[in-house]
Amino acid sequence: MTTVYDVPPGKLVKLTAEKLKKNKAIRMPKWAMDVKKGASKELPPQDTDWWWVRCASVLRQIYMHGPVGVSRLRTYFGGRVRRGAKPERFRKASGKIIRAVLLQLEQAGYVIKPEKGKKGRIISPKGQSFLDDIAHEIKSSQNAKQNEGE
Repeated sequence: MTTVYDVPPGKLVKLTAEKLKKNKAIRMPKWAMDVKKGASKELPPQDTDWWWVRCASVLRQIYMHGPVGVSRLRTYFGGRVRRGAKPERFRKASGKIIRAVLLQLEQAGYVIKPEKGKKGRIISPKGQSFLDDIAHEIKSSQNAKQNEGE
């Protein structure tokens, strides 16, 4: 059984983003093209598909490290802020973006809140099978390419 751990994260996130773009529950809000992804960024994202890439990356993080809350995800997506002549400092990423992404992933059924007393989000069985199917697809395409080369 192929899982998320068996494939390169870049390929997994890219293919997951393409599949999430087809899902009607996950769509880019109107404000998303004008917003920075965090204090460490100087400009809004240039990639038009950045919303789905962020959704795919958050889904992968929840799969690998769940239960995960907004604060830990903000830390993961954060970066260093340039402050001119002063030394750089780490700043967390935007929380609004991550909260909106988590809300859409919940509405799509890929992420759920755990029972009372526990914080964060965990991957749902639907989300786990969704990512495992994509990982299997990537792994089988890699094996096919290796067999062609022999």
